[in-house]
Amino acid sequence: MNRVKVKICGIRTFDEAEAAIAAGADALGFNFWPRSARYVEPSTVEKFIKRLSPQVSTVGVFVNEDADRVISIASQLGLHAVQLHGDEPPEFCATLNNLKIIKALRVNNEFDINQIKNYAVNMILLDSSVDGRYGGTGLRFDWRIAIEAKGLSPIILAGGLTSDNVADAITLVRPAAIDVCSGVEAEPGRKDLVKLREFMEIVAQTNGAMSIGDDSIVRTSFTQ
Repeated sequence: MNRVKVKICGIRTFDEAEAAIAAGADALGFNFWPRSARYVEPSTVEKFIKRLSPQVSTVGVFVNEDADRVISIASQLGLHAVQLHGDEPPEFCATLNNLKIIKALRVNNEFDINQIKNYAVNMILLDSSVDGRYGGTGLRFDWRIAIEAKGLSPIILAGGLTSDNVADAITLVRPAAIDVCSGVEAEPGRKDLVKLREFMEIVAQTNGAMSIGDDSIVRTSFTQ
């Protein structure tokens, strides 16, 4: 059994990045959508990456962006993966076939799980659907959908994860990874480092409890 990995998304400062890594994060998400409160300039992230441990994965988050810009930024920064968090169709993802891709899908009552089959990507991130919002909603969706989706793709579970429910998320869903943003923030765009450390401590404890008696738990790269 692989342990459930963690991506801390919406990192905007080097102090936040360092704190996330020290707490045990497997990946850091940097939001390159200008309309987001969590937006950070690619040039700023480039400076961060030069100082970060190479053991942590770096993920660029894009929303309905031009393919050329996605490729350019990913190449310039040496990102390990790109996360497409908008309305990108499968055909768009296919144009980025030299990149590792996480495709975010927003879940509501009309969500069709079979659409996952259309995306030839490395991982699928499931997040709550809120009209006009592309992530960072702080809201949960029905986790039974994520459990079913695991049969179609490696799943990253997002949406409303906090220290209060992350243990349940890991033990009940057992996704490949979890993604947290607003659940470890003081306000949109600013991480609460105390919340972040508490969240990561619970993740470590839960992963540890799940591995008791199972010597097969291993550390793998974030994007498989």
